[in-house]
Amino acid sequence: MDAHSRGRGENVDPADQWVLNPETGEYELRLGPSAPQSSIPGPRGPRPPGPGKPGTGNPRGRSAAPGRSPGRPGRGTPERETPDREVPPQRRRRTTPEEPPGRRGRRPAKQKSRAKKVLLWGSGTLAFLVLATGVGGYLYLEHLNDNITSVSDDGASTGGFSKDKAINILLIGTDKRTGSGNEGYGDKGSAGHADTTILLHVSKDRSNATALSIPRDLIVDVPDCPTEQEDGSQKVIPGSPGVRFNTSLGQSGRTPSCTMRTVTELTGIKPDNFMVADFNAVKTLTSAVGGVEVCLAKDIDDPDSHLKLPKGTHTIEGEDALAFVRTRHSVGLGGDLSRIGLQQQFLSALMRKLKSNDTLTSPSKMVKLAEAGTEALTVDSQLDNINKLKDLGLELGKLNVKNLTFTTVPVVDNPAEQVKATVVLNEAKAPEVFDLIRNDVSFTEVKQQKKKEAAAVAARLKGEKAPASEVRVRILNGGAVGGSAQATLSWLQVQQGVTKSENAGNAPAPLARTTLEYAPDQAGQARRLAEIMGLSGSALKPGESVTNAQGVPAMTLTLGKDFKGAGVSLTPPDKAPDSIEKSTADKVECAK
Repeated sequence: MDAHSRGRGENVDPADQWVLNPETGEYELRLGPSAPQSSIPGPRGPRPPGPGKPGTGNPRGRSAAPGRSPGRPGRGTPERETPDREVPPQRRRRTTPEEPPGRRGRRPAKQKSRAKKVLLWGSGTLAFLVLATGVGGYLYLEHLNDNITSVSDDGASTGGFSKDKAINILLIGTDKRTGSGNEGYGDKGSAGHADTTILLHVSKDRSNATALSIPRDLIVDVPDCPTEQEDGSQKVIPGSPGVRFNTSLGQSGRTPSCTMRTVTELTGIKPDNFMVADFNAVKTLTSAVGGVEVCLAKDIDDPDSHLKLPKGTHTIEGEDALAFVRTRHSVGLGGDLSRIGLQQQFLSALMRKLKSNDTLTSPSKMVKLAEAGTEALTVDSQLDNINKLKDLGLELGKLNVKNLTFTTVPVVDNPAEQVKATVVLNEAKAPEVFDLIRNDVSFTEVKQQKKKEAAAVAARLKGEKAPASEVRVRILNGGAVGGSAQATLSWLQVQQGVTKSENAGNAPAPLARTTLEYAPDQAGQARRLAEIMGLSGSALKPGESVTNAQGVPAMTLTLGKDFKGAGVSLTPPDKAPDSIEKSTADKVECAK
């Protein structure tokens, strides 16, 4: 029995004692008078030793946590029981100056639904928030920390997400067969390939997000991958040109950081973090929320995935949920692209369930999600503790599911194959999708949340423009194709009349986007050059001038990785075209 059952003589789910106060919108610990001790489960007892990094004795690369180190009391020991500890009194809510007399104790209506604003992206990373009170909450956070498994990002990420920037998270589902009952799934002996991969982009203002599915059979170039080995040494795993995307993980010892590098090579988008889930994660997470509702437009009986369901609406979890996301022969055209559509429908349903009152107001479900998420997922070394996951969850929590768009990398059948088994990029459509995400353009109609900032950026292009002959500019190559600075210089001088321009060589560091820096008294020159180059207001950076080769102040044009050639406009589109196939997470769709 756990500490709680010893104190009360009955077996009660500890999460059931955390109750949502409807007036404050916060969870409160409610203990019976006979059980003043904390009901939060403490760290679990020691596990059997397993393979891990030499000298760690840690089978999953986890850091030690209280309750596991020698000499520290474990669960159920006398040191953990605190029958004499008093429950701290409930904190009184502060009133605000705007609150009228006689309404003390009432929260304004617009704040009552604070808990509804919490978004859990699959892992249940915010579930612990309902428990972060007192000693019991602290011990539970340590317990969750001990659940987390992390592996090195090997320098392939941006260094982790930032609260003031757009967020790009790489979600990887592998076909690794771990956990009880998974022996019949996946490739026997597989190290776990990138079977299902989604690049989740969350906009800078958190008003919208795009989930971009990458087909596992897409032919890509896997780059060389510097990878940390189990003994802490570094090894460069050679790249492979023209191979299936799913081999970016598992093949030749490749880790998730290699999949991250492959995505950057493919899309030009560098992920901030990654999360990896295997078969077991789908089963445990869906069970934790009490099942996910899906819809079938026809009967499905797929012996390969073990899915057998009649048409209609069903609530699935565990084995049925795993079978649902794995089936492909019974939906669409029977290929991997059809399965991607099914998985997007499933994830949309999961998001709706996670955002529902049924989940967010249930402490027991929140605790189960925290347990399942921290146990089931492997994260990168930038997300290796519960506080970092909490911060990420809070950022994702600002998103409304109606503005979460699912789409897939545009592809066509591989023309080099007679029997179609793989796909290649649709060169006419894929670059446009990548550009939209890189430029933080929403795939749905959303209200601009930062109107003042947008107006200020647009205002940089408005006003008097200097003649082209008066524009003085230094051109640097900051990540564009070699020779771009010289080609742009020739184009500006010969065809555009910008004769006071010069090639200043390479920039000190590469840039993702082309920028034009100028001093306040050069604003007219900047507007003229922006018009000539097709630069957006966001590319103009008010700053300082730099002395050119003639000793005269000049602007600095740095050609970034987005530069496509002299004369090609760099103004990003303001919305996604209707031709892109997409769906949003708020819509219920039936698998056909």
